[in-house]
Amino acid sequence: MKNQKWILLFIIALSLVAMGIIVSHKDTLQLGLDLKGGTRLTLEAQPTADVKKITPVVMESLQSVIERRVNSLGIGESVVQRTGQSRLIVEIPGVKSPEEAKKRLGRVGKLEFKTFQVNPDFSQSSAIKPLDAEPVPPEPQYLWQNTGLSGKDFQKADISTKQNGDWVVAFQLTSAGAKKFAELTQKLAPKRERLGIFFDDLQVSAPVVNEPILDGNGMIEGNFTKETAKDLVNTLNAGALPVDIEIIEENTVGPLLGQASIKQSLFAGLLGLSLVLVFMAVYYRLMGLIAGAALLVYSALTIAAFILVGVTFTLAGIAGFILSIGMAVDANILIFERTKEELRDGRKHWKAIEVGFDRAFPSIFDSNMTTIITCALLWIMGTGPVKGFALTLAIGVGISMFSAITVTRTFLYAANTQITEKKPLPAT
Repeated sequence: MKNQKWILLFIIALSLVAMGIIVSHKDTLQLGLDLKGGTRLTLEAQPTADVKKITPVVMESLQSVIERRVNSLGIGESVVQRTGQSRLIVEIPGVKSPEEAKKRLGRVGKLEFKTFQVNPDFSQSSAIKPLDAEPVPPEPQYLWQNTGLSGKDFQKADISTKQNGDWVVAFQLTSAGAKKFAELTQKLAPKRERLGIFFDDLQVSAPVVNEPILDGNGMIEGNFTKETAKDLVNTLNAGALPVDIEIIEENTVGPLLGQASIKQSLFAGLLGLSLVLVFMAVYYRLMGLIAGAALLVYSALTIAAFILVGVTFTLAGIAGFILSIGMAVDANILIFERTKEELRDGRKHWKAIEVGFDRAFPSIFDSNMTTIITCALLWIMGTGPVKGFALTLAIGVGISMFSAITVTRTFLYAANTQITEKKPLPAT
């Protein structure tokens, strides 16, 4: 009983936190292209010296990189689809400026490491001027030279900060890249030479190598803001474009449904939820009211989870959430029917609740796990709205198991403490 009281307090506290998250983020919810609008771009792949013909394999690789750039977490509901032999249509919700979208997509994503070499003909010097404020040898007799270490040796990047608060990009190389990096820094460290770090042929950093770096971990420093550092991290993690791209069409897309449809969708969802609560209360009486309270807790926890994860709300995502509500109700019905059977067999209400939950759990677990497996397949194989539907449904199903097994049971125990043996918990 003491444990149940602590669990009840935990559920109440968790619900209050969830409501706080919802209220504080109600004006900053991320809406999809169908509800909020955004930017649509048409891209055309261009042959290069290395890739002289645009084949389906090249377009598949290009589409994959673009998808990772515009939707790195898979929750942004961006759409990237092929049209014709060499074109992609990209739709990015919430991005009202085509320039911002082009900046995100158009970067080549080429990372290079270079060192200084003597310019054999410095009268015709074409030395690259550094972009950052760090002092570098200004003499025209020096040029940057490729080291052979590039983005092909790159494994992953992450945003970080230095002790003084400046934003930097931390990166990790592959095992082969780490070996190359170790050899390179071992050569530069004795003379404290600079290592130029270039991204898309622009110098972003030129740190002095004070000591060899043997573990393959490095840091890109520059005049970064949090946004520019994050943008660089996303582009590096997405990978380099296999070919050049040309933006042949750009426009801003208005919401397909608009605010009126959003209100209608919310009204329909609330009406459906209300009807379910009324049915549960009429058919199961006190247990139905308890299930209704658990369902409200479930809804608050799920919406708060969507906000924390950063889910973009579209009609497909909303459909996944509503479907998970139905599964949460279904779990409660299984539990209540099992409990009713135990009550009819003469068990006392305390024992009937325990046995009802225990016998219903395998069915609830199996049905929810099959749904989560389906969501995982949709997530892996789907794109855009399909991924959004899979994500919202999977989150909802996961929380519904907690709601049905823990929240409903705790509420039933709390209600049962107020009921004596002479007045057992109503079962029908």
